[in-house]
Amino acid sequence: NAFNQIIEKDYDKLMRRTQNRPLPLNKLSVSESSWVSLTIGVFGVIILWLLNPLTGSLGALAIFMYVALYTPLKRISTISVFVGAFPGAFPPMLGWVAATGSFSLEAGILFAMQFLWQFPHFWAIAWKGNDDYTNAGFKMLPFGKKNKTTAYIILSSSIVLFLASILPEYFNITGRIATLGLMILSLLMVFPTIKLVQTLDDKFALRVMLMSYLYLILSLSIILIDRLL
Repeated sequence: NAFNQIIEKDYDKLMRRTQNRPLPLNKLSVSESSWVSLTIGVFGVIILWLLNPLTGSLGALAIFMYVALYTPLKRISTISVFVGAFPGAFPPMLGWVAATGSFSLEAGILFAMQFLWQFPHFWAIAWKGNDDYTNAGFKMLPFGKKNKTTAYIILSSSIVLFLASILPEYFNITGRIATLGLMILSLLMVFPTIKLVQTLDDKFALRVMLMSYLYLILSLSIILIDRLL
């Protein structure tokens, strides 16, 4: 994320949501930020590598994909959200790999849940901040327009996330408690997305975004509690 802000320093000046970051305000220099980012990145990967080499390799891959692929793609194509969803889905998977030393079905399911979550989440953010993104030349919304088609795409992505609630139980990773919890959390994203389709009102995109944060916080906790029970 720090490398991302270095690369997008001049573009962040053009957006209200980012214009008060340290780099656009010149509170930090690019050289200072680069050294800090490089130091944190290198030591972070080393720490992950000391847990086991696979975790370290995946951590390095996440940094590469986020900085070298996702960040520049944001100004080229809306496919950036798809590409960015990969490194964004790494953290829970990395936790499992770090604990077990290997990739497994459980790691894959954690990755899949986090991967699917990012589409309604990021598209809701892109809808709410579309003017800012357009001013800075970022292409985040499908087709770049706040219309019915885009709203239906966001709705479809939230429904897919809802349907994916059964995956952990289907593969015998969790039980019924996790399934019900994940369904409730994802429905809290589906309902405002339906209203977004009906009204195209920014406030419902904001609700989707806020509910997505709630999902992020509670979904992994529910899975953990289910396994402990």
